[in-house]
Parts: sequence; C-alpha cells; structure tokens
Amino acid sequence: MPLPKVLQTLSTKGKIAVGGAVLAVLVVGYMMFSLASTPGYTTIVSGLNPADTGKMTAALDEKGVAYELQNNGTALAVVKKDVGLARIALAESGGVAGGAVQPGFELFDKQKMGSSQMQQQVTYQRAIEGELARTIGQIQGVSGATVQLVLPDENDALLNENAPQATAAVLLTGGTDPDPSAVQGIARLVASSVKSLKPDKVTITDGSGRLIWPSGDGAATAGGANLAKQSAALKYQTTMEASLASVLAQTVGPDKARVRVNADIDADQAQQEQLKYGKRSVPLKETTEGEKMDGGSGATGGTAGASGNVPGYASAGSSTGGKSKYEKTSGNREFGVDKTVTRRTIAAGGVTKQSVAVMVSDTVPAAQIPAIKSAISAAAGIDATRGDQLTVSRMAFAKPPAAAAGPAIPPGMLGYAKWAALALGLIVFFVLIARHLRKREQEALASPVWLTEIEAPRSLRDLEAERAAAQARMAAQPVLAAPASRTRMEDLADQDPGAVATQVRHWMTED
Repeated sequence: MPLPKVLQTLSTKGKIAVGGAVLAVLVVGYMMFSLASTPGYTTIVSGLNPADTGKMTAALDEKGVAYELQNNGTALAVVKKDVGLARIALAESGGVAGGAVQPGFELFDKQKMGSSQMQQQVTYQRAIEGELARTIGQIQGVSGATVQLVLPDENDALLNENAPQATAAVLLTGGTDPDPSAVQGIARLVASSVKSLKPDKVTITDGSGRLIWPSGDGAATAGGANLAKQSAALKYQTTMEASLASVLAQTVGPDKARVRVNADIDADQAQQEQLKYGKRSVPLKETTEGEKMDGGSGATGGTAGASGNVPGYASAGSSTGGKSKYEKTSGNREFGVDKTVTRRTIAAGGVTKQSVAVMVSDTVPAAQIPAIKSAISAAAGIDATRGDQLTVSRMAFAKPPAAAAGPAIPPGMLGYAKWAALALGLIVFFVLIARHLRKREQEALASPVWLTEIEAPRSLRDLEAERAAAQARMAAQPVLAAPASRTRMEDLADQDPGAVATQVRHWMTED
C-alpha cells in the first residue's frame, strides 16, 4: 500500500508516534554524522611551559595547522593527518625552551638503509636524550627538560686511560623550583641511563641559568649533603606548619591564622662511643719473684789500680776480706675492673634551631593571644636554650579576590555531552516504539456486524428453503462479469492473505 494511504489509515496517536520516531532517527543520525566528521586529535607535545605555548601555536598558525590545547595549556594536539607537518613546523621554529619536542626512539622508525656507523651512533644519542627529557618532564615540579649528552668513543676509552669521560647537561624549566631530593634523583636517573656516566659529571641548571647540581664546591658528595640537608629542613618545616595550622584551625577557626616555620636541621650522621669503669676491682693475675745470696771471707792479692801496679806507690792493702749476704723479693699483680662500652649512631635530622612565626587575624580577641602563644610553644617544642624563637602577631588579613566566572561548559565536557545526547535520543525512540506497540496489543477487537444481526435461532428447514429460493433467483438473472476491482482484491487475497487480514482487522477496529 502506498505510504500516503498508510498514513491516512493511522489514528492520531499512531501518527504522533511515527512522527516522534522519525524525528528521533533524524537526531541520532545527525549526531552520529557530527561525531564521525569531527577530526581526531593526537598529542604531539606534553609537559609544556605555558610561557612557551604561544611560540608553538604561532608556528602552527603560520603553516595553517589546526591544533587543540590540552591540560590547561601544557599539552598540544593536532589532527592525525597533520602530525608530520606540525613536527616540521615546530622544528623550523627552533623548538621550544624546555626540550619538549626532543624526539626519542621513534627516530629509528624512519632509519634509512645504508646509514654509516657514525650516523647510527648519533641517532642513538639523540634518542637517549629525547627519552631522558620526556622522563624528566614527568617529575613533579618540572614542566620541561632539555638533555645534552657527550659520549666518548669506546675505542679511545679502551686504548687510553686518560680519555675524556661521558658528561651530561640538563636544563629544567618550570614555574617552581623542584624539590632538592628530586634534583638529586634527576642526576642519579641520568647517570644510571647512560653507560660509564657518573653523577658528578651531570650538570643541572634551571631556566634562569642557576646551577642546582652539583651545588656548593662542585663536588657531588658536597652537593648531595647540601641537598639532603635542604630536603630534611623542607620536610620538617612542611610537617610542622601543617600540624600547627590544624591546631590553630580548631582553636581560632579556619582561615584566621597563618604559620611559618624556619628550621636548621643537622643532616650529619655521627657515631658516638662511651667507656665507663666501675668502682670494684678483681685480681686477675699475680706473679712473685725472690732472689737470695750468701758469701764468705777470702784472701786478696792487692788492690787493683795504680797502687798495685806503679812501683814506689805506697798503698795499705788489706790481706783479708769480709762476709756478704744478699736478698731480693719482687711481685706483680693485675686487677680487672668493671667497664661499660656504649656505641650508638646519632641519626641525621636533629633540629639545632628553629623559628616559628604565627599571624592571627584581628577578628580573634586580643585576650586569646597569650594562650595561643603558650599552645604553639608547647606544640612546636620551642627551646629557648638552643636559640628558638616564637612570635605571635595580630593583624588584618587581606580579602581574597573574587573568583572569575569560568566558561558555562568546560571544553572537555563537550564530547561527553554529545554521547549523552545520543544515548538520550535512542532511549526516547525505543520508549515511543514500545509504548505504541503496547497500546496496540491492549486494544480489543470489535464484534462483526453480522453477529449482531442474528436475532433468534432458525430451523434447518427454513434455512434450506431460503437457500433454494436464492439459487432460483440467481439462476433466473443473467450472469454478469465480476468487476475488475473485485478481481484484483481476490488476486491480492490469494497472493498475500496476511496483509488482507491485517487490513480487514484494522477496518473492524475503526469506530
């Protein structure tokens, strides 16, 4: 049956349902077409310094490359088909400070056949530099990094003991200085990623050109000690400030007090040994030696010396000698005493001196200031004997500026809104179809007219008489050809009886 006639046979509710279904299909088709026609973007640069984003976008605008800013301006994405053109544009513009466009191991994806060993070595060095720059850029506090390596020839290192060693230079860019421990970690990371590279041969500078590794006298050990001390002081100050701020927030209320702590931390690790003797002694070893000698009288031949050997020299020599007796006794005794040897390791991180400054809003009563000072002194462990200081000031706080009105719909929510609208349209379409089918199932079939015309039962004899009379009348009438419309209806009933039955049922349900 033609579509206009089908629409004419529908009821008002059926027409509304069909119209809603068609509208839903059109909306869904339009949304799917919009999603399919939206270009897909690929991120080519991440970890950008927002100050350098303008340089990259200007270079892309000159080449007519469509781009999209992501992650609050720290990442740049372009259409998939324009990735190569975008990389060329950025390379021609000199890249960006921070080294965010340094290529990595993807350089080997376009390696040409027949390249020399020197070309392969240079490509490998560039790939290592790019991968290190990407890795460093993911560290907290670092927005971008540029890595430059100097790798000596391995053959020279084998033949010459005084051959130059591998070195590395790292340039960090970012809004804030990285944590001292993070700087030391970057130096260790670079040294561990390059063969025969030592941490003291790594140089790290920030965007202003300030040397942050190695620090102090330039030795890695001294720089590591200084960084360890700074890191320990920073951790202690942050922890103490958070603890004191929570105490003040519960006492005077939120946003009514500010705390700053400045501490001097002893980051040196020391060994202490103590020896202590007891008062009681115990003999451990004793040795005694004795010596005794007895001697009698004897004759002598003269006195030895000049008197006995020089003639004419008179001497009165004795002719007899006397008795002799000798006796000697010696001893040695060793005593053991109680002693205690104590060895302990003094861990690093002891506080040698600290200063705490507390600023309280003027809305806090002045009568509470002494109590606040006493509480903070006890909580911070203020020790006046080692030079600790604590100051509590009461002043008016500046009012925070009013927040600027942001966009009504975040850019990232637009894609989710499209999928949500698509899902909503499909749900509405299926609900309308299900509702229409449910109503058609609940409709009752009307009784046929011929059933109501039977008023009373009739006998078989009467029905046979009426049938014989009807046949006689038909035999007396001339035979007429059946109309063409009836012939077409009979042919249609023979070909598609289901469609004819459906149409007849529909006619029977009409009022």
